Amino acid sequence: MYIPKIIPVFPLPDLVFFPKTYLPLHIFEPRYRQMVMDVKTGDRMIGMVLLKEGWEENYYQNPPIFQVGCVGRMIKAESLEDSRFNIILYGLKKFSIKDEFFDRSYRQAAIAPLGSRSEIPVALSTELKECLTRLLKEHAALLKIERQLESLMQSCLDDETLIHTLSFALNFTPLEKQFLLEAEELEQQAHRLVDLIQFNILENRSHCRAPTPKKDS
Repeated sequence: MYIPKIIPVFPLPDLVFFPKTYLPLHIFEPRYRQMVMDVKTGDRMIGMVLLKEGWEENYYQNPPIFQVGCVGRMIKAESLEDSRFNIILYGLKKFSIKDEFFDRSYRQAAIAPLGSRSEIPVALSTELKECLTRLLKEHAALLKIERQLESLMQSCLDDETLIHTLSFALNFTPLEKQFLLEAEELEQQAHRLVDLIQFNILENRSHCRAPTPKKDS
């Protein structure tokens, strides 16, 4: 899989992208419309990264970003009115940022791919996968999303795709998802996923048990 050493970077405040997942985006800002036009005639790759806290103060300049992101290949680009686009990215690989460049209207970065170079799917231990499955069922029951989870678990995804898909799709905060993305290996990401699901289960249980305040007589 060829990934350029320098890629356009698209930072957002509330989105963390993962390998082996699909991301639809509506592109309307002029600088990112230009980015899409440039990418269409090049390698068709865009690096998605998360903006750090405080980004609101200079969003239209170059606010700080997290140094680990995910590069995606643009597999679809639909041109709309006013040079806007609807695009779809397919996640390829995590990366770390080595340097940033600001000579265009959008940010670019020199990157180093992260993770294994092997194309052989990574497999989780049976014990870890059973623990994750059990917690997911409990979590889904609390959130009343059993049907969606059952459909996902029966889709015959390999372990790597499953972990990335869950990390992307479950209702975690952006910082929690960044924590998952920054795991060095899939096994570590799965353990972090287990910890976050356990925490969410406990939090949901505590909300369910919260007593109703008594009204003054």
